[in-house]
Amino acid sequence: MRDRKLADMPEGSDSPLNAAVTSRDMTTVYMATEAVKHKQCKLAFQPVMQAHPPHGVAFYEGFIRVLDETGRVIPARDFIPQLENTPIGRDLDCVALEMGLRTLVRNPEVRLSINMSARSIGYARYARVLDRFLKKDVSVGERLILEISESSAMTVPELVIDFMDRLQPQGVAFALDDFGASNFSFRHFREFLFDAAKIDGQFVRGISNNPDNQALVRALVAVAREFEILVTAESVETKEDAEFLVASGVDCLQGFLFGAPSVSPPWKGEKAKQTGS
Repeated sequence: MRDRKLADMPEGSDSPLNAAVTSRDMTTVYMATEAVKHKQCKLAFQPVMQAHPPHGVAFYEGFIRVLDETGRVIPARDFIPQLENTPIGRDLDCVALEMGLRTLVRNPEVRLSINMSARSIGYARYARVLDRFLKKDVSVGERLILEISESSAMTVPELVIDFMDRLQPQGVAFALDDFGASNFSFRHFREFLFDAAKIDGQFVRGISNNPDNQALVRALVAVAREFEILVTAESVETKEDAEFLVASGVDCLQGFLFGAPSVSPPWKGEKAKQTGS
């Protein structure tokens, strides 16, 4: 009955459903704009673990978060889809990059990945932030990983390739995010020369009981191996899934099994454990 009611709604811009979606998107844009303007943003850090001995932290991923007017932390999934192709989306990329680079400067033992949209490559503010930090401390580039999704990379492939060619000699690594989620062909691996690939979580969750996804992940790992690309499986939530992924040859594991993203830097907790404090 609910489906029939939705189907009977007018499809024009004045339909209640479209009005609700438009209102939500406008609210999201306003919230993010205000957060950037008033510097109400944070990074949430999640560990990415080595799949093989010594099973330590390979690096951390930094996820952008914004604070709403009440100070509540809003995760990226609640605003990035509406903002990725907007000017404020590029500004958020700049904020995430600058916070990530400052984190690397303050913590020389940390390696960090930061998400970016390919549309930020030609953005002057983004370039200024990156150049300023790389010139100040060469070790920062050697500990920075920039993640670009398959779909984003394919919007402006020539720009992405040129961007990678300029930064990889400075030590910056590049990871292909959402690996397997779109039509990223073998020839693109030859052109882009990614250092790493992150298998999309939709193929990882529950993989120990899903023969179709098992076959797909094995194929993705084989492709990555062909191009000497390090493979991370994201959204790992159970021990059984982790065991299958390790046996299938992935290099790193990321997911709630090992820790949720936290705005409190997890490496500080690790230091405390090591010192016994």
